[in-house]
Amino acid sequence: MSTVNIKIDGREVAVQEGEYILNAARANDVFIPAICYLTRCSPTLACRLCLVEADGKQVYACNAKVKEGMEITVDTPNILEERRAIMEVYDVNHPLQCGVCDKSGECELQNYTLELGVDSQSYMIPDTKREVKNWSSVLHYDAGLCIVCERCTTVCKDMIGDAALTTVKRGGEALDKGFKDTMPKDAYAMWNKLQKSVIAPSNGTEYTNCSDCGECAAVCPVGALVSRDFQYKSNAWDLKRVPAVSAHSSDGFQIYYEVKPASIEDRNEKIFRVTNEWNYVSLDGAARFAYDFENADVSKDETAFAEALEAFKKAQTVRFNSVITNEEALMLQTLKEKLGLKLYNPEVRAFQKFLGYYQKASGNRFWTTDNDTIMKKSDFVIALGSALRNDAPGMKYAFNNVQKMNKGAGFYFHPIGDTLIPSFGKSVECFTHKPGLEEAALYLVLDLFADKEKLPEEVKEYLAGFKSTETKTIKEKVMKDVTETVVDEETGESKEVTKKVPEMVEKEITVEKNGLVDLLGGDSSTFTDTFEKMMKKKESFSMMIGEDFYYHEKAENLAKLIALIEETSSIDVVMAPPKANALGVALICDLDDEAEGFTVGYNEPGDFRLSALGDGDLDMPAMNQQEGTFTNISKRVVPTNAAVGYGGYELNDLVSELIDDGESLTVDWTVKLPTSKGFQKVEFDALPNGYLNDGTENRGYLLKTSNRKVKTPSVEKFDENAALEGEIVYRCNPARQFSDFSDKAHEIFEPFGLYASVKKAEALGEKVEVVFENGSIVVDVIADEKMTGDITKLSDFKSAQNVYELFGPARYQTVTMRKV
Repeated sequence: MSTVNIKIDGREVAVQEGEYILNAARANDVFIPAICYLTRCSPTLACRLCLVEADGKQVYACNAKVKEGMEITVDTPNILEERRAIMEVYDVNHPLQCGVCDKSGECELQNYTLELGVDSQSYMIPDTKREVKNWSSVLHYDAGLCIVCERCTTVCKDMIGDAALTTVKRGGEALDKGFKDTMPKDAYAMWNKLQKSVIAPSNGTEYTNCSDCGECAAVCPVGALVSRDFQYKSNAWDLKRVPAVSAHSSDGFQIYYEVKPASIEDRNEKIFRVTNEWNYVSLDGAARFAYDFENADVSKDETAFAEALEAFKKAQTVRFNSVITNEEALMLQTLKEKLGLKLYNPEVRAFQKFLGYYQKASGNRFWTTDNDTIMKKSDFVIALGSALRNDAPGMKYAFNNVQKMNKGAGFYFHPIGDTLIPSFGKSVECFTHKPGLEEAALYLVLDLFADKEKLPEEVKEYLAGFKSTETKTIKEKVMKDVTETVVDEETGESKEVTKKVPEMVEKEITVEKNGLVDLLGGDSSTFTDTFEKMMKKKESFSMMIGEDFYYHEKAENLAKLIALIEETSSIDVVMAPPKANALGVALICDLDDEAEGFTVGYNEPGDFRLSALGDGDLDMPAMNQQEGTFTNISKRVVPTNAAVGYGGYELNDLVSELIDDGESLTVDWTVKLPTSKGFQKVEFDALPNGYLNDGTENRGYLLKTSNRKVKTPSVEKFDENAALEGEIVYRCNPARQFSDFSDKAHEIFEPFGLYASVKKAEALGEKVEVVFENGSIVVDVIADEKMTGDITKLSDFKSAQNVYELFGPARYQTVTMRKV
């Protein structure tokens, strides 16, 4: 994107063309007050504090865009008067409970009141009772503290996609019209709105039907929205912030664990909440609320440690999941190489194989884009192989943000219907296809977006075979000339007048049909027109790939098709690693397809179990108790820090005894991460961990990528009869649940069970036995209001239930359901 030169208070700066003045100022360390504006969302003009003078005219910095040569003055006497009046109005009837308010010490209303020198009050009006509400299991709303800045509604709509909040009528007293002539106009307009409005769930009930991500509470500038769990628990200034990485999804969101001693008597530090840099990153519910999964009150059990050493010496397999650091993954790989152990991780192995297929077919070490780039640049996004609402929060946010902020369009391909996805925008087309037809979806993408000159002849012929035409009759409005005789009333003369009159006529047209569209659950007779409208003014294309593809019977061909799409079109691709540090594990560990013999389980079932959950043979630290690095979906190696103490043994202690490596700390392994896989030799303490003012991520480092020229991949045709039939179950967790660790957290309530659409749940009853080829499981049936169709979703986040073993190398299975 090109830059323009502007002046802010006389200082010349270069900024991105088309950027809002407010963002341009922030990127260049210039302070302009603003309460309502969120960097990655649309302006609301709710607070009007961001008034500036641009080329001699007063404008709002949050929605006025920079132009070449523009001269901006941040403060003028008139602007300062307006701002002070606005802050006075915000302070009218605002409850004076700062001493006990959860936001006190980090409240923007406090900060701006002091910043703008408000030391007296010029305005008053009788107050109106505003009820305190609990909107969900995690959200507390105090309408009396709310300043209706609309940050919560904006972030929920533009970033999260739930659109669960809105403004409603408050019933406040009308302003005395005399104020209109005696106070600054922006202050009057803002006060008038404040008196009329309050925030409420958009579904018209008392409760938000949302994903409980808590982002609304994070962006609230005052104490109106807080976590129910945090309310009245701590003052902000008592908390210490520990920068870390969310341990649950592969998004690897940056978080801060906020800690202080548990009580006066107990001086051990406790996590009281998780916060984020909400101008730059949005969290999912697990990242924000699944924080207290530490392995508490642990000491060094020498007997258990000795037994663990013996277990490793006689073990043939180590079974583990992806909730480990890169350093721990390297330790396990070293044990494999030194002791000949098998490393078994079915969660990551399928992804590792798929990544290998993609690398061979494309010549790229990694996928070509990331969610942040998609949000900033893409205006057409395609999602395949992922239940966005459940699997990949960051992908969901990016898909939604493209529609809301970039005026974009999108395709969503998935066998399970989801009523949330179409609500992201008017230009979202959902294909609810049968499982097993994922190759057909990629062939449709090739047909619609590929440069046909670059496609192999056999692929062009294959795609042409799905095309046909049909003649259909449509009704069309035409303007027909009608001549009438009109008599002039004054002269009595007659004259003929011709005018155009609308008339509906039938017309036969030839319509091109695409069999791929029909096969995938669409309507090819209308699709061509729909697609043409979606493509208008679209320039930047991206594609999201999810976990369904990794476990697919035709995974290799899917990877080849993705590589062919990249080679023949302008589409960039991002892939979502399944959970936590799956990418790091896939790069570092040489995983095996099967487990055999005596097995040591690391947070997984085994004959001897190392556990950070407090239920094993030897205790291990949880991810909030150790230092190390993660490799996230953005291909970035990011540091995480210990938030709370741990007194037991760590994996590094075992490895040091088993192979005498001489390393005393887990982070001593950070510089040993394999450079052949893109890692860099950087000491842990040298890794940065934050964001720059312009939003640039400055965490850790990006993996070194490589690209080599390879032959155009030869792709296979797909079997149209490969679609699964019958009673189908999908291995998929509810939102906010990823593993035993999220389940352990006390603010995560989504239960283990079989999730189904409301209609399907009614048919199944309260409890069923799900019978697979190699076993069965009895589970509760849980209705999901946003699901449609007959396919059900079985949770896998409880490792003790061994759901991966039931499904085998697949994510969908045909089963038998028996009511219990």
